[in-house]
Amino acid sequence: MKKFVLIAGGTGGHLFPAMALAQELVRRGHTVELMTDHRVESYGSDFPASTIHIVPSATPSLRNPLKFVSAGTKITGGIAVAFRKLRASKPDCVVGFGGYPTFPPFVAASLLGIPGILHEQNAVMGRANRALGRFADMLAMSFARTKFADALSLDTVLTGNPVRDRVRAVANTPYPSLGGDGPIRLVVFGGSQGAKALSDIVPAGIALLPEPLRQRLRIVQQCRAEDLDRVAEVYRQAKINVELASFFGDLPERMAQSHLVIGRSGASTIAEVTVLGRPTVLVPLPGALDADQKNNALVVEAAGAGWIEEQATLTPQSLCTRLTNLLTTPDALTKAAAAARSLGQPRAVEKLADIAEMLAGKGTSEMEAKL
Repeated sequence: MKKFVLIAGGTGGHLFPAMALAQELVRRGHTVELMTDHRVESYGSDFPASTIHIVPSATPSLRNPLKFVSAGTKITGGIAVAFRKLRASKPDCVVGFGGYPTFPPFVAASLLGIPGILHEQNAVMGRANRALGRFADMLAMSFARTKFADALSLDTVLTGNPVRDRVRAVANTPYPSLGGDGPIRLVVFGGSQGAKALSDIVPAGIALLPEPLRQRLRIVQQCRAEDLDRVAEVYRQAKINVELASFFGDLPERMAQSHLVIGRSGASTIAEVTVLGRPTVLVPLPGALDADQKNNALVVEAAGAGWIEEQATLTPQSLCTRLTNLLTTPDALTKAAAAARSLGQPRAVEKLADIAEMLAGKGTSEMEAKL
């Protein structure tokens, strides 16, 4: 039995693949601990770790010298905290999932001689992972072509992005028939935090659909708590069957029963809809420094598994046109569902666990020498 410390930023995009790996490693009889930041309280209640360590971190800002210095001081302190915790824990391997909260523990692990794997979820390598490349033994990638990965002198392996057990449990659900006058099931969500833009545009766009289509719709939409009332009113006025919530614990099961998903194109969303084999209308998060969501969405669109809608040009009218075309051509949706499934990596977690186990014994002597 080995001990692994998984390191991830405290948002769903980083924690969900880390959770999937933790579940697999525990199944294999290993011990798992988690190092993250304070945001884990929102997403980490089900994380199968024997211990959760909160390590100070910060995101550097080059635009503000004072904030840059403050962040550097906090990161340095975080390295010291992580060093003490890792020295006491003595893991056999660490696996980092990106985000600046990964930085202090991963550097500390390197100083202790603990082998480390970086996992990149997006089609563009994140800035924290780029900075940590020199401290890693291996880079595991979710996309065959990952921007900036070639610039690192680092062994790479394509694993895919691990998805949670409850996603894998419904991964073989057949794409539901979309013919006759039966219900049309749509799932709408904007990532782990919700998305105000989708709450503004999607209900208004759906309300413009022809009445025969509106009557068939069965919609599940995740909204921020502060948006629930106004979104509900739009759907009520349009007499559309909808279920709204700020969080759905059973979202994978609902996506598996859907005909179409509308959402952002974060790494976890892409991993889950492709493993499930569901077509998607993707609205990448605008303004990202490296356009990671746009690059993720381009891979899906190129495969014929989804359609990109830029938030800057998306209107209720344009969305209505898109949905009318899709929902009245079932063959197009069925074809896109098959294309999505062809992109899925349902065994990503096994591949990543295999690599972690392979590295787990390599740094023991180095670490003991530094203790």
